[in-house]
Amino acid sequence: MRVKTGVAVALAVTASLLVAPAASARTALCDTTPIQTAMKALKRVGATGIAVTVKSPRCGVWNGGVGLADRRTGREVSGHEHSRIGSDTKTWTATVVLQLVSEGRIKLDDTVDRHLPGLVRTKRYDGRKITIRQLLRHTSGLPDYLEHPFWEDEDAHRWDHIEPLWTVKQALTLPPPERNPAGFSYSNTNYNLAGLIVAKVTGRPIATEIEQRIIKRLGLRDTYWPGDRTSICAPELRSYVERAGTLADRTEWNTSEADASGALISTGADATVFWTALLTGKLLPAAQLAEMKRTVPDELSDGYGLGIERYRPAPGLVTWGHSGSMSSGHVFRNAMTEDGQRAVTLLIGTDTFDSGKLDAAVNDLMRDLR
Repeated sequence: MRVKTGVAVALAVTASLLVAPAASARTALCDTTPIQTAMKALKRVGATGIAVTVKSPRCGVWNGGVGLADRRTGREVSGHEHSRIGSDTKTWTATVVLQLVSEGRIKLDDTVDRHLPGLVRTKRYDGRKITIRQLLRHTSGLPDYLEHPFWEDEDAHRWDHIEPLWTVKQALTLPPPERNPAGFSYSNTNYNLAGLIVAKVTGRPIATEIEQRIIKRLGLRDTYWPGDRTSICAPELRSYVERAGTLADRTEWNTSEADASGALISTGADATVFWTALLTGKLLPAAQLAEMKRTVPDELSDGYGLGIERYRPAPGLVTWGHSGSMSSGHVFRNAMTEDGQRAVTLLIGTDTFDSGKLDAAVNDLMRDLR
């Protein structure tokens, strides 16, 4: 569930600029040229539709889109659509875990076995030797449950309710994954396990903890945990996957198995609020935020921390985010500067597009935003 990686008139896109009324002097300096350039580039990546949210000091928060949110009806992307954010959920899960660390309820060096005794205990894997820190950083050595033969035909399980505990048990039957020299190997199993630990420590599911600690705290009205609900709240970004040489609509999907590793639904604006709050210290104390940002080498980014990816889109520029993708075809991309001042968030309605062109468009926009 991770990605391997005037404007409206000029570009035929729908957009809105949300700025505080008292900011008129600031908005007078707003230059949308970098956004216009990026939107033109995004139209050429081959995606069915992309909802775009851009944040910058001079222009505030801008929402727009390219392409279609619904191919059947011809509804255009407005930038306000709800979409599955996939593995960006991992950052929300890691935030809850680190909040519990700051409260003294768990420690990053606690073992899995301390909280879930006997669950991870096979010839290959031993929960007494795997820490919570290793789960969040993907250095546990546990395989990804999605590698299990059960998931070879994902469409066959599109409507199934699947408990996260079962995904962990699936993973434990698999051989160890290949790991880089730092021990990193990306695995959704790690985060479903982390979610189970949160539930054991708090007495409440990870969904409830995210809702209470993050969603309600930040006043996010368009972010929610779907549970077994297969549809997405309107306006939704419909999603498409390639089947037999054509694009098939797979928007409706039971994503219960994704749980703490990828279940959340949100909008670009809500995700931007969350990431701003996270990186500016409104959700975590300084010590835990610094711990989150300590990274190990990762083949798909500039480094992976505790549920967070570091990028270097241009010389001297560091951004943070977490990509995501789902079996439904939904893809999520984001990047935000360390001070929370500049950000780009993309909700993409298909997993069939030119990722190189998309990355270049995002990197150029992050470099040029003012």
